[in-house]
Formats: sequence, C-alpha cells, structure tokens
Amino acid sequence: MLTRCVPLSLLSILVVLSAPVSSHAEVNHKADGGTHCGLYTCEVEVDAPGQAGGQGGGGNGTRGTNGGGSSGHDDGTSVNVCTYRVADPQPPAGSLDWEGHAPGDGAVYEQRCTRDRGGLTIIRMVWLADPPPQATVDPAILAQRAVDSMTLRGPDIASPRASGRYTVGVPVWMWVNQSATTYGPNTASASAGGITVTATANVSKIVWTMGDGSAVTCNGPGTPYVSSQEMAQSPTCGHLYSKTSAGAQRGKFPVTATSTWTINWQGGGQAGQLTEVRQTNMQVAVGEVQVVR
Repeated sequence: MLTRCVPLSLLSILVVLSAPVSSHAEVNHKADGGTHCGLYTCEVEVDAPGQAGGQGGGGNGTRGTNGGGSSGHDDGTSVNVCTYRVADPQPPAGSLDWEGHAPGDGAVYEQRCTRDRGGLTIIRMVWLADPPPQATVDPAILAQRAVDSMTLRGPDIASPRASGRYTVGVPVWMWVNQSATTYGPNTASASAGGITVTATANVSKIVWTMGDGSAVTCNGPGTPYVSSQEMAQSPTCGHLYSKTSAGAQRGKFPVTATSTWTINWQGGGQAGQLTEVRQTNMQVAVGEVQVVR
C-alpha cells in the first residue's frame, strides 16, 4: 500500500469547509485503501504491485509507531531507505497527521522512503513520539554498487597478435591498449540515504600466462615495439619462447592476460579499497627459424 500526501487546492479546501464537520477534517475510509484528508493535505492510499499488508515502500507499516530509519529487502535486490524531517510548521491541532495526539505530544515528521534501485520515493507525514534515528547505509555497499556500474573488461591486447607468427629465441614484446574500460581510470558513483560514494578503478598489474608453462607479471601496460629494437627484450613487459607451439593444441600456445583492477573509494565519511579481476584469452603461434643449406 503506497501513501502519498497530496496538497489540496483552494477550491477543494472551500468545498471541504462548506460541508458539515465536527472537527478539522472528515475521514473517508475504504476497505481497500482510500483518501484521508486533513485541513491542508490529503493522504491517498493505493495498492502497489508486490506489496501487501499496507506497507508503504519501506517505511513503518503502521503509522503512529516509533520507528526510525529502516531498511527492508523487497526482492533481494532493493533496499528501502527512509529518512525523516520535522514538519515545519507543524500541522494545526485536530489534523489527522497528529493521529489523535495534541500538538507538543511528540511531533509530526515528513518521511521519505526511497528504493535505492529503481528510484521510487514515497513521501508521507507520520507522527512519532520521539525523534527517529536517521537511516544509515554502509558506504562499502555503495562502493561495490559503483564498481558494478562500471564496465570493467579484460586487457585489450595489442601484442602479441593472434594473427602474428613468433620465433623461438626472438623476444616477444607485450603491451595493451589503454581505455577507461580496459585499463582505467574508470570512475563511478552510487548514492542512497543521503550518502554518495565515488570509486575510481585502475589496473595495477597484468599477469600473462604464456602457454609454455611460464608466467610474466607486468606492472604497467607494457611498451609498444619499435623496429630499431628487433632483437632486444622489452624494457617493461616481454617474454622469450624457448620452444615452438607445434605440440600445443591447434599448433598454438594459449595465452591469458589477467588484469587486477584496484579500486579506491571514498564517501560517507569513510574510504577503502576493492579489487576486481578480468581476463582476456588468445592463441599465439611460435615457430623456429629454418636454416636452408
């Protein structure tokens, strides 16, 4: 059941005031929801898909209880976060917002419940005997949500090339193309409950498994090959094959480049670090130089 506060127009107020009343408001109750009108506002209750028992999107199911910021799971993927603000000015005496209490007995609050995935916000007035605690959201959860919204991919391998042919004893230079999704930096934010967390991801290392039983760890993107360094080793990321790939499946070595993304985040008065891993696979043909006599 969703509850929304709808301001009354001047004409509506005149109509209400022209009808016989015994207090500041008349209440029109319906078994399946309805409209509850105070002097200045009407609460409109409607059935909402996926909700039962009169629960308003994550707030207190029954008005008049002393609830605080609450978090409840809908389908396992959403979290309802409620925040409160003292109504200023407070409703006049006799308003239904007081739930039968007199002004000064507790207070009337504006309650905002937001479903963090989907963006639905429900606003209603509630009476509480004591000030409620504000909803809290774990910044680390928001940090992971920010990371999940990024498109982090495996390395974009520039060399070695799948179409290339490499030779035993000749250095192979390895490097990757750099972009936000394959190397970083990649930045995203996530917000809920008045907290915003920003995360920035960068590749901190790439581990290459070369298919011949060896592995190479490179702490950077590698150095692009230059023809003047034909027989030289790469200064940052390279490998030297000592045997051919003739005995490997399909005559090629399976090469895997595994990148480690290091993500630093901060927000909500906290900071931390997360790690993600992505892979790219390819195959490399390695032959021998044939000497003709």
